[in-house]
Amino acid sequence: MDERSGWAVLCVSGEMDLLTSPVVRQHVHDFVAEGRRSIVLDLSEVLFCDSSGVGVLIATRRLIRSCQGRLRLILPARGAEDGSHVNRVLAALGVRRLFEVYPDVGAALDETAAPLSA
Repeated sequence: MDERSGWAVLCVSGEMDLLTSPVVRQHVHDFVAEGRRSIVLDLSEVLFCDSSGVGVLIATRRLIRSCQGRLRLILPARGAEDGSHVNRVLAALGVRRLFEVYPDVGAALDETAAPLSA
């Protein structure tokens, strides 16, 4: 975990599946318990995401919204066009539009940057 410009940044790599998704969920809950309400999930190094990973992302969005927080996802810069794995999974399930997605951490932390289009 890294904190920059008031945002808690969590970098996730490898797989988001039944075994690893609970770890991501716990980190997010820990952030919220510590009073952090602005969270960036850097998923640019995630190679695989199954339904449990998507479930964690949706639950994270719900949690952050319930405490009037902000959630931003990072997918590779080419994610919107070529489709990173996570981007393709979110799009296929019809939930990609629920998230503010940025190409990198710098863009996510820049309050003037617009998210990538779904």
